[in-house]
Amino acid sequence: MSSPINQEQIYILDKSYTIACTPEERLALLESAAMLDDRMRHIRDTDKIVGTERIAVIAALNIAHELLLERRSSGSSPEVAEAIVKLSKKIEKELKQN
Repeated sequence: MSSPINQEQIYILDKSYTIACTPEERLALLESAAMLDDRMRHIRDTDKIVGTERIAVIAALNIAHELLLERRSSGSSPEVAEAIVKLSKKIEKELKQN
C-alpha cells in the first residue's frame, strides 16, 4: 500500500508554494526548500541578478553542477540521485503553477 499524499507549504524568496509529497519525503522536501531558498537569496544579494525565474535557473544550474561533481568523485548511489531529481521536478512543477 502506498503512502498518503500530503500538501506541504514551503517558502522560497518569501513566496509560498504548496507541494504534494508523502510523509517519507517531507523532511527531504523541507531541507531542499531551505537549501534552495538560501542559494537563491545568496545569488540575488551577491550577484545582483533580478527576476525570480533567472535566480532560480542560476541556483538550479549551480546545484546540478555540484551534484554532477559529487557523483563523479564519489560514485553516489543511483537512489540518492533519483530522489534528488524527483524532488527537483516536484518543486519545478509547483513553481510553474504558482
